Amino acid sequence: MDVRTDLKSRLPSRHVTEGSARAPHRSYYYAMGLTKQQIHQPFVGVASCWNEAAPCNIALMRQAQAVKKGVAANGGTPREFCTITVTDGIAMGHEGMKSSLPSREVIADSVELTMRGHAYDALVGLAGCDKSLPGMMMAMCRLNVPSIFIYGGSILPGSFRGRPVTVQDVFEAVGRHSVGDLSDGDLDELEQVACPSAGACGAQFTANTMATVSEAIGLALPYSAGAPAPYEIRDRFCMTAGEQIVELIRRNIRPRDIVTREALENAAAAVAATGGSTNAALHLPAIANECGITFDLFDVAAVFKRTPYIADLKPGGRYVAKDLFEVGGVPLILKTLLDHGFLHGDCMTVTGRTMAQNLAAVAWNKAQDVVLPANRPLLPTGGVVGLKGNLAPDGAIVKIAGLESLTFTGPARCFDGEEACFEAVKKRRYKEGDVLVIRHEGPQGGPGMREMLATTAALYGQGTGGKVALITDGRFSGATRGFCVGHVGPEAAVGGPIGLLRDGDIIEIDAEAGTLNVKLSKAELDARRAEFKPKRTTATSGYLWKYAQQVGSARTGAVTHPGAVAEKKCYADV
Repeated sequence: MDVRTDLKSRLPSRHVTEGSARAPHRSYYYAMGLTKQQIHQPFVGVASCWNEAAPCNIALMRQAQAVKKGVAANGGTPREFCTITVTDGIAMGHEGMKSSLPSREVIADSVELTMRGHAYDALVGLAGCDKSLPGMMMAMCRLNVPSIFIYGGSILPGSFRGRPVTVQDVFEAVGRHSVGDLSDGDLDELEQVACPSAGACGAQFTANTMATVSEAIGLALPYSAGAPAPYEIRDRFCMTAGEQIVELIRRNIRPRDIVTREALENAAAAVAATGGSTNAALHLPAIANECGITFDLFDVAAVFKRTPYIADLKPGGRYVAKDLFEVGGVPLILKTLLDHGFLHGDCMTVTGRTMAQNLAAVAWNKAQDVVLPANRPLLPTGGVVGLKGNLAPDGAIVKIAGLESLTFTGPARCFDGEEACFEAVKKRRYKEGDVLVIRHEGPQGGPGMREMLATTAALYGQGTGGKVALITDGRFSGATRGFCVGHVGPEAAVGGPIGLLRDGDIIEIDAEAGTLNVKLSKAELDARRAEFKPKRTTATSGYLWKYAQQVGSARTGAVTHPGAVAEKKCYADV
């Protein structure tokens, strides 16, 4: 029992491995085959969101084994565990989507509880799907033990009759099928070839957006976010991460040393530069909350506004994650942003070096057109824009990447819930120029703040994606394109203006000016609010009921606890 490393005296695992009182605890570790030396080394939690729910998660367990080898090779003791994932692509378009955003909190909470309960000293987290990426990063910042994030990697593009396709094409094909533009046989053929491998959806949807964030914020090793899931090089990144986490323990470099306000701004800049998912405007404030940093939707939007859009990635552009990785990966984007003054270079990263030091050896690749130089962008402002006005006092968000016009004015067509709107779209019960309003889908009112990809993709499939607008207090998939405004706050459930709208009210959206207004006077809105009765939720028991009681506004990340600002002592210092 005297074999120990010099580190144990300051590490949480000393509470379960050191001293005579911990003999019962050590007996459990001997039962699992650990040696005396392994028991007295630092314990590294290796957490993955592996499951058989979808291809985005299926490769995570294999990669976790490579992490464990790296940990062991550098004098640490890996302890593997899994947590849940709710996969948006399968949850999309039905009640299951209400479980998606809440799953982010369950992931963060379950990783926290496993780490706390077993007194692990560090964390390597592997995630592959939309909410599992921010959930894992939130847990890292909450626990504040040395941590490294690993993305499971993107899926490879499919091929349909000689052209590359993604799952976005399948969602939009549903709309084409509904108007007779695609036969049953064509749809059947497309769905069988669109997703040919393991990995997360291949374009700059939410998973790849948050993977980009993991490098930009400093929690992931350079280049690790880009390699597709089937590439064997992923195992090398994982092995290296396992080795490096032990170095971070020795140097006591923690997530809150890395995730500063400047790092959060770097992350938001990377989202804007890549035309990434609007969901980042939920996840960055939530990660900030875990660090005790105030960084809400308006702070995110301010970075979006000053950052150029430079990566020609789907859904608004031409390329997918595999293409980006093969021309230089996320570091190519970060390098040109740094060179032209759009990135903070002095932020610490999990390499133990600053962002600028990491990027010093990155050379610009002239033989590619996936990423443009930041001084010659696709658009001078970011691919995502924040909005505010009398319809959204607490803000809203719109992706402008791929839009031909940045303004839209039209009459409201109001729907209480996505199903009602999707049914109207499917039966073409709308007119060009309409603004479709989906409400009672916010964090509390949904509950769970569902994505609306089924509806937006159907509009595009019908050829009207740019001819109508859609606004919601819910949110959109990273695969959504068109004039779609999400995160409208306050949400309808708490009496927000979106809940007061009536059919025919004229809505004005101006992504250039950053405004979202309804042509109604304050007196009229106040009169309607006095009569307003929120729609009753069906979530009267179970986890969704608990979530609805706890969740905050979309503006601050739809979080369920006060974060590090209320913390008396962080777990890493127990």
